[in-house]
Amino acid sequence: MSEKLQKVLARAGHGSRREMEALITEGRVSVDGKVAVLGDRVESNVVIRIDGHTVKTKPADELICRVLAYHKPEGEMCTRHDPEGRPTVFDRLPPLSEGRWIAVGRLDVNTSGLLLFTTDGELANRLMHPSHEVEREYAVRVFGEINEAMLQRLRRGVQLEDGVAKFNKIKPAGGEGLNQWIHVTLTEGRNREVRRLWESQDVQVSRLMRIRYGDVKLDRSVPRGGWQELKLAEVNYLRSLVGMQSETESKVDVHADSKANRHKQAAQIRRAVKRHKEQQSAGGRTRTTASRRRPSTRNSGTGQ
Repeated sequence: MSEKLQKVLARAGHGSRREMEALITEGRVSVDGKVAVLGDRVESNVVIRIDGHTVKTKPADELICRVLAYHKPEGEMCTRHDPEGRPTVFDRLPPLSEGRWIAVGRLDVNTSGLLLFTTDGELANRLMHPSHEVEREYAVRVFGEINEAMLQRLRRGVQLEDGVAKFNKIKPAGGEGLNQWIHVTLTEGRNREVRRLWESQDVQVSRLMRIRYGDVKLDRSVPRGGWQELKLAEVNYLRSLVGMQSETESKVDVHADSKANRHKQAAQIRRAVKRHKEQQSAGGRTRTTASRRRPSTRNSGTGQ
């Protein structure tokens, strides 16, 4: 049976369905030597290429869906490659023998906490789509005076530049004065939505951390920059949320909770964090050297 081209590419782990649609629109995908167009459907025996490179595709029932829960630190970019050389959320992830990790949505560079990654582009696409209304919960530290009238407005909905937005739930989480923590829940992922909602009430967000996606919570045992692969039951919970069939296999060892396995994962994370710091340090030295070589623009007439 034929399937939409972008769906086949997403399932193969080359990005979300939306990202694949963009590649097709840009003319970077071919099917049996012919440039593909959006709307093309393909059979299983065709040769698909992206930028001239052959894509390995498999039927849906031969792929194992994997999901990582990553503890994103502040300062990391939610992109594969940053032109300014800043650290990205993909830098520390464990390598894959096939496919690649696809981020389920984004977090702002100054936002930390739970970020899901999956090898299944269709799952990523559905989890991000607002029609499925998957809850996201954030811990927010705010500066400013908060009153009940303000909270009621945020629950009912306020007008932002891209439409009406609101929090589904708001509950105090400790602190007072200039150090108040509040937990908020919403079911969509617009750009900087949590921050913009508070700013609409003249309240400044000083810290923002995502702590839950659906029923998947950020495990306190996972350090910043660390990850935890979800077990089969957790993966199937996410798939059921968005109307996808359950998986029958998992890459997670059935003895994943064993002491030896926890030590192995901790060692992997430590190596990834160390490698990341070394890359940052090397990148910093490179940028410093480049800036020293850059000619001065002082008195060049350039406007500031």
